[in-house]
Amino acid sequence: MSVVTGRLLTAAATAALVAAGLAAAGSPASAATAAPAPDYHHVCAATAPAGRAECLALIPAHGVSARAVPGSALSSAGYEPSDLRNAYNLAAAAAASGHGQTVALVDAYDDPAAESDLDYYRSYFHLPACTTTNGCFSKVNQDGAGSPLPPVSGTTGWATEESLDLDMVSAICPNCHITLVEAEDNQLSNLGAGVAAAVSLGAGFVSNSYGAAEYPGETADADYDQPGVVVTASAGDSGYGVEYPAASPYVTSVGGTTLTPDSSTRRGWSETVWGDGASGTDGDGTGSGCSAYEPKPSWQTDTGCGDRTVADVSADADPNTGVWIYDTYDQAGWLIVGGTSAAAPIIASVYALAGTPASGTYPAKYPYEHRSHLYDPTSGSNGSCGTYLCNGEAGYDGPTGLGTPDGLAAFQAADNTITVTGPGPRITFKGTKITPLQIHAADSGSGQTLTYAAAGLPAGLSISTAGKITGTPKSLEHTTVTVTATDRTGASGQASFSWDDGAKGNITSGLSAQRCLTARGGSYTSGNAIEIAKCNGHGSQRWIIYAGANSADGIELASGDKSSSGQAGCMGVKGASTSSGAKVATYGCARTASLLWKPGRHGHLTGEHSGKCLSDPGAGPNGTQLTIAACNSKNRERWNLP
Repeated sequence: MSVVTGRLLTAAATAALVAAGLAAAGSPASAATAAPAPDYHHVCAATAPAGRAECLALIPAHGVSARAVPGSALSSAGYEPSDLRNAYNLAAAAAASGHGQTVALVDAYDDPAAESDLDYYRSYFHLPACTTTNGCFSKVNQDGAGSPLPPVSGTTGWATEESLDLDMVSAICPNCHITLVEAEDNQLSNLGAGVAAAVSLGAGFVSNSYGAAEYPGETADADYDQPGVVVTASAGDSGYGVEYPAASPYVTSVGGTTLTPDSSTRRGWSETVWGDGASGTDGDGTGSGCSAYEPKPSWQTDTGCGDRTVADVSADADPNTGVWIYDTYDQAGWLIVGGTSAAAPIIASVYALAGTPASGTYPAKYPYEHRSHLYDPTSGSNGSCGTYLCNGEAGYDGPTGLGTPDGLAAFQAADNTITVTGPGPRITFKGTKITPLQIHAADSGSGQTLTYAAAGLPAGLSISTAGKITGTPKSLEHTTVTVTATDRTGASGQASFSWDDGAKGNITSGLSAQRCLTARGGSYTSGNAIEIAKCNGHGSQRWIIYAGANSADGIELASGDKSSSGQAGCMGVKGASTSSGAKVATYGCARTASLLWKPGRHGHLTGEHSGKCLSDPGAGPNGTQLTIAACNSKNRERWNLP
């Protein structure tokens, strides 16, 4: 049975269709395996005159289903939307993301059947409708107006190119809106104007599936200089060598691969450089190389080319592992097409799934910040240069750039803004299981999954990767907790907040367990006396014991409110005195030395500032205000903490 995730045909059934010259005529079949040697023709003229671009779509000899090559079981091999999503780990993202994004496609001339062909393709593959009526599809001229449209494409081949572009956006980002910008003709100046018009209409992603020979004046490429917008350009279909606008440092230059099912890999697919360079010849396969004129962007670090290197990333482009499209203006309906014309809209659509680019940035740099999130083709060649500029290698190489999509992470800005919402000061108690605390954060990048970590949590507490803090505190601690949320691009955000883990209850005298530390009159105003009184269970006798500012050995005695859940005032020495006999009262809690106490093994509470012990000078009578005194072994200086 032939591969992969779309409709499957048995090899026998495929061979029978081919032998009859009817290889799934009028409807596509799923991919089988890669064809051997390249055997295809250019949709547009192979070489465009100076100042004009050629479209970069290719049709394999077996590509028109009604004219399949007799005897070849591979003649029905073409990839469907589900195949491409599977190969590039995009299935979940394609289903959930892309809403509100617009991908623009810049092509030459008018394809009168563009919308109806698009509708048929999407309907066949059960994709949501994208029409002028529902506001998803629009077609404009190079000035961004709905009329007049340019002359029809006639026999130029550009209508097939437009169908390919439309169908690839539909395959990868079915929830995206699509704007088809039709330039007056294939002059580079008119195509560039189409790019500017697409951006002015609000498209965040612009795909260009055409190329022309480099020329000295290309560096004045203002139309492609669109910070905050994804602009992709096909690297070319003529093997080793650089074309424009793929050479522009402002665009994401998209190379091509040969994508084949491979059950021996965990991914289920394998990729190599698309090219015929292994035979030592140039002229077949994806474009690549070193620009003759364009400067190197700051994010490119390869050393074999001092100027702009092509490409940045890549996707399937080999026409022998091509994609199904539907075109009735140039063609007879269903056919298989390849070329870097397929790769450029694929990559533009992956960017669209990944979310809106960061304002003012050039999205071509994003993959360089996330190299580990790409599949890396390491073999194959598109020419005989003898270096990474035409040979597939581990890491960066010219033909495939940094690699092909493995999900969305490589196509998102590293500087996503993550805002973590701090929950404010926390109070918990030793030995009491806390109510789970969920930390919340927001990410400026769409479709992100955040992973949480925390530093400084009291012993016994932990945070899940989903941001929920749970557990039972094991010791008295005062700490600053810092929670960090990180997304798949590596961007992170933090929030810090205090966490007090203490104990609560009565503090009783060493003279009598029936006498408790009490805030006189239940008042916690600054300077109010702390006295000894008969235990009565009132809130004025409830205390919360917190860890000190620097050590769990230092504690803070805070008067509890009537619910025993908060602090109303802390025990300190009047005037911050160090003299014996100085009186003790309540003050605002500030963790200063005059408000901190160290518990001792004899039941002493020693002031960190005074070095003196908390003492009951009346040795027991109710209503006696407490003082500090030199520490000794008398029971009036012993206290029982909760």
